[in-house]
Amino acid sequence: MYCTHCGSEIDDKAVVCPNCGVATANAVVKDKSKIAAGLLGIFLGGLGIHKFYLGYKKEGIIMLVVSLVGIFLTLGIATSAIGIIGVIEGIVYLVKSDEEFEQTYVKGYHGWF
Repeated sequence: MYCTHCGSEIDDKAVVCPNCGVATANAVVKDKSKIAAGLLGIFLGGLGIHKFYLGYKKEGIIMLVVSLVGIFLTLGIATSAIGIIGVIEGIVYLVKSDEEFEQTYVKGYHGWF
């Protein structure tokens, strides 16, 4: 069996690709609400909460650290930029169709925008 995201060969019983971390057809995918992810992105996006909600821990940690460290090191400029990215991602989530959102962000692995 091959990963649909990165193309690497994986075990037939694998739940996630060991190379890129994308869920395989064997994975039980939990439904995630497009509206919840979008609103979290718009209102708490600067903290990466929408990333954690979607299961993107690495991206969520990056956003959280940049926001918190950016308060002190860049006098809030980095924090503002991350907040704007969160708002944009929230809007992108909300304007996608339900099927496209699920295919891209829930079943697939699309960490940024």
